[in-house]
Amino acid sequence: MQQWWRDAVLYQIYPRSFADGDGDGVGDLPGITARLGHIADLGADGIWLSPFYTSPWADGGYDVSDFRDVDPRLGTLDDFDAMVETAHGLGLRVMVDIVPNHTSEEHPWFRDALAAGPGSPERDLYVFRDGRGEDGELPPTNWRSTFGGPAWTRVEDGQWYLHLFAPEQPDLNWDDPRVREEFRGILRFWGGRGVDGFRIDVAYALVKDLREPLRDLVLVEGGRFEDIAANPDHPLLDRPGVHEVYRDWRGVLAEFDPPRATVGEVWLPADRRVLYTRPDELDQAFNFDFLRTGWDADSYRRVVDASIADAAQVGTVPTWVVGNHDVVRPVSVLGLPRGTDLRAWLLSGGRDPEPDAGLGAGRARALALLELSLPGSAYVYQGEELGLPEAADLPAGALEDPRWERSGRTDKGRDGCRVPLPWTPGGPSYGFGAGGSWLPQPEGWGRWSVESQSGDPGSMLNLYRRALAHRRDFSEDESLVWDDSLNQGPVLAFWRGSEVLVLVNTGREAVELPPGEVLVASTDLDGRLPGDAAVWLRRD
Repeated sequence: MQQWWRDAVLYQIYPRSFADGDGDGVGDLPGITARLGHIADLGADGIWLSPFYTSPWADGGYDVSDFRDVDPRLGTLDDFDAMVETAHGLGLRVMVDIVPNHTSEEHPWFRDALAAGPGSPERDLYVFRDGRGEDGELPPTNWRSTFGGPAWTRVEDGQWYLHLFAPEQPDLNWDDPRVREEFRGILRFWGGRGVDGFRIDVAYALVKDLREPLRDLVLVEGGRFEDIAANPDHPLLDRPGVHEVYRDWRGVLAEFDPPRATVGEVWLPADRRVLYTRPDELDQAFNFDFLRTGWDADSYRRVVDASIADAAQVGTVPTWVVGNHDVVRPVSVLGLPRGTDLRAWLLSGGRDPEPDAGLGAGRARALALLELSLPGSAYVYQGEELGLPEAADLPAGALEDPRWERSGRTDKGRDGCRVPLPWTPGGPSYGFGAGGSWLPQPEGWGRWSVESQSGDPGSMLNLYRRALAHRRDFSEDESLVWDDSLNQGPVLAFWRGSEVLVLVNTGREAVELPPGEVLVASTDLDGRLPGDAAVWLRRD
């Protein structure tokens, strides 16, 4: 039996922003359960749920204080069980985020570590060190947080603790066997509640080189902790020991029938990323090369070829991603001049430069058809099926992403892609809930709502529905064959199976269409494929 994830389309839910079931302005599990029909109707095969665990929300739920419970603002374990049961009843798999690199500062382990003091077994669960300088007043190393500033914070007794992210997210010490046993238990807990798989946050950063003396990094201007190229033997990232963790997890997840699936967040060059998906480790790793590829046929072909070849080396399949909860939405990116500094653009409120909304929407429609036609699995972030743009003009007072303050207010962060979804054309939160929304929704947000688009045959929503319906005809065939008679200049052309021809025109001029039945097109056709458009054709 084929592993279900090999050709699946997973729909990513950011729980606080999907649907609000109790009217408090925050999305929750009952809200998700009530709206799962939308995802089933879309044609997705499952959902990936971003963190919903007990958390003070210093980093959107990625700071977990209890890995075995639901945050009370989002519901209860009973609500979680009801969501899983409903999803399975609709034929949807359920994948959940797991956050193994760090905990919240409010986790009982960390509270005990602070109380116990230097040299205690409690502190060994995290990474505590004495500082440098005459009185230990300097951080132990020059390591930097990905959110800005040092990766070390000093506590009252003078020691420092490591946090690759916000100070509220202390890093765990994966050299301690108690940490490893704890996460085996966490996997079994949620696997036993019926989840079908796990998305692993920062999957390449768990194990650190903590041998004394700790090594400083070669710092790169504008970089943070991800200075991989300048530090090939990085003390924090992609350590050989991290692979031992996933080989161990493989055995834990094989205790279930069927084994629970895994996909890792691995921001590494392809030759290092592929090692995480060897047959005895993770099933998949996110393909961020595809996400970062510019609107150019040659660039897409290189990434597609490399991704398929890399996956084949280890017996897995590629993943295809065009957006998620951490990046600017593709509709906006594709409407900006290539090479735009997105951080500066967000600081300008999305006005410098002004994006070409029509161009961005057209390219995003075509990119969706490219993504969904490729062999392997695809991950669709909530709102992509609606063509939502980035909410780039959120007021400073509304921002919650820790990047904003930690960067000295030079990085607005990721809130613009996390604005709650519109479900109806009007109402206090465009159908998100009975009240307002935790992040302000832009004026006119309802024009992109599910209700507004459902009855419009030409909408982005119905484009996704048609594409996912036709995808089922060829998704189990893992082959892709380029048609070099058509694959020229700005045009990508390839066959999926023996029947379906995919054409993507990344240029601005229309090209003649070969004969064939149009299954789905990103725009209207008149015998030619316009620029910035895509089509799936069935062979005559």
